[in-house]
Amino acid sequence: MDPDSPNSDNLRSWGKFVATCLIGGVVVTLGATALLASFSSPYHGDSQLPLGISFRRRKKKPVRVYMDGCFDMMHYGHCNALRQARALGDQLVVGVVSDAEIIVNKGPPVTPLHERMIMVKAVKWVDEVIPDAPYAITEDFMKKLFDEYNIDYIIHGDDPCVLPDGTDAYALAKKAGRYKQIKRTEGVSSTDIVGRMLLCVRERSINESHNHSSLQRQFSHGHGQKFDDGGSGSGTRVSHFLPTSRRIVQFSNGKGPGQDARIVYIDGAFDLFHAGHVEILRLAKEHGDFLFVGIHTDQTVSAKRGVHRPIMNLHERSLSVLACRYVDEVIIGAPWEVSRDMITTFNISLVVHGTVAENDDFQKESGNPYDVPISMGIFKVLDSPLDITTTTIIKRIVANHEAYQQKRNEKKAASEKRYYEGKSFVTGD
Repeated sequence: MDPDSPNSDNLRSWGKFVATCLIGGVVVTLGATALLASFSSPYHGDSQLPLGISFRRRKKKPVRVYMDGCFDMMHYGHCNALRQARALGDQLVVGVVSDAEIIVNKGPPVTPLHERMIMVKAVKWVDEVIPDAPYAITEDFMKKLFDEYNIDYIIHGDDPCVLPDGTDAYALAKKAGRYKQIKRTEGVSSTDIVGRMLLCVRERSINESHNHSSLQRQFSHGHGQKFDDGGSGSGTRVSHFLPTSRRIVQFSNGKGPGQDARIVYIDGAFDLFHAGHVEILRLAKEHGDFLFVGIHTDQTVSAKRGVHRPIMNLHERSLSVLACRYVDEVIIGAPWEVSRDMITTFNISLVVHGTVAENDDFQKESGNPYDVPISMGIFKVLDSPLDITTTTIIKRIVANHEAYQQKRNEKKAASEKRYYEGKSFVTGD
């Protein structure tokens, strides 16, 4: 070995240190600390340590957590549950319950499994998805989670999940000591959203002329008329969502575009955020480095879609879009027209719009909201991967009005009422 090399110097230091330890009786743990410090030099690998000593970094095993659900008509409440679950571990595995299991335990789903899979996979806190998961955690499935998927903990919200026979769906996980609880997101559920749409249909049929009592305002502010649901006496609840700046921060990526990033902009109502929305956002993101999404105000949506829209208010819609992994930033309350000033302010490189939309008003010769980006040569129409709109979702429910109202909503109404009446504060979130 070259006596002038860095390795030679370190070996001399090592020799002196060992000699000091032998003569002065230095504590061994001190010698180990000094040894590690001495050989942190980039000139050394583990194989070059003297006296045959080799140190290997032990890689920490990631904590894997599991959460399941129907994720039917996926909304910001589902997304917030997944966010909380992910915070309890390093990797989140999500089980999506099959259509058949949902029918047996809750009633017919609004969205089929393949659409629900698209939605769950698109949530930015999800690492892995298991299709056709069982509604209840059976002993066999729990063993599979532990042995095959290396799951450490099974997660569920503080609201009860009761099987048709009245037993707790997570009893086995709790008994095994592998269960953790998160806080339920207030103000929304799939049952609630279905109720809003049924209320919308019924309100329109009662009196089409009440334009000023917009359902959008009723849903947004919680002042809507409550109808008796088929004699159940529960009433269809309106939105109880209380938006906070903290929730928006929790959903936000907190990062802006890079200096030379190609910024893509797409706008819309994104009401009842669905698989069609997810797929067009995925496609839009592929056309650039940073995706800006403009979300129109409740008033704008009402003016363009009718007084019964939107079903979800602005903040609810914003959170659903923010949870999507393809979205980098949103404009909450974006203008209907894309102006030159807006393009300059956000340094937008491309404005896109899908072929599948509620209407094609933007293609009219006058009043086109995309006139400016078209004139600048930065507008592109993208072929929408899925033929699904918000109206598609509403039509599914209207077509199965009785099934959703009686077999599903009434079945859940009592349990949700008990939850809200008996709930207590849960720490976290």
